[in-house]
Amino acid sequence: MPKKKTHKGTAKRFKITKTGKILHKKMGSSHLMEKKSAKRKRHLKKANTLSKVEQKRIKRLIG
Repeated sequence: MPKKKTHKGTAKRFKITKTGKILHKKMGSSHLMEKKSAKRKRHLKKANTLSKVEQKRIKRLIG
């Protein structure tokens, strides 16, 4: 049985915390920032956790 490979595209986008939660960057924070309010930009900086349903799928891809 061959080893399971890590999906590198997924590994770059998600981070697993010590407790097992998966963090990801919020969408909409890469460009066109001048039209967004300061409050909105500030909230986009923070990492967001995935739902339980999505966590199972991402963990399988990361390994």
